Amino acid sequence: MKNRLKEFRAIYDTTQEELANKLEVSRQTILAIEKDKYDPSLKLAIKIAKFFNTTIEELFIIDEEKKE
Repeated sequence: MKNRLKEFRAIYDTTQEELANKLEVSRQTILAIEKDKYDPSLKLAIKIAKFFNTTIEELFIIDEEKKE
C-alpha cells in the first residue's frame, strides 16, 4: 500500500515528531509508514486522516499490482 503521508505533512508543515505525538505513536512508526515499510491499523489510519482533515482514500493508495 502506498501513501501520501509525507506530502500531507509538508502541506500542514508538521514534523514526524509532532505528528507522532498527536497520534500517540512513535516517530519511528510515522517514518515506517512513510517509507512503505508498515501499514497502519485501521484505527491509526482513521486518526491520521482526521488529523489532516481528509479521507483514508486520499492518504492511502492500494497497490493493485502486489496481490497476495
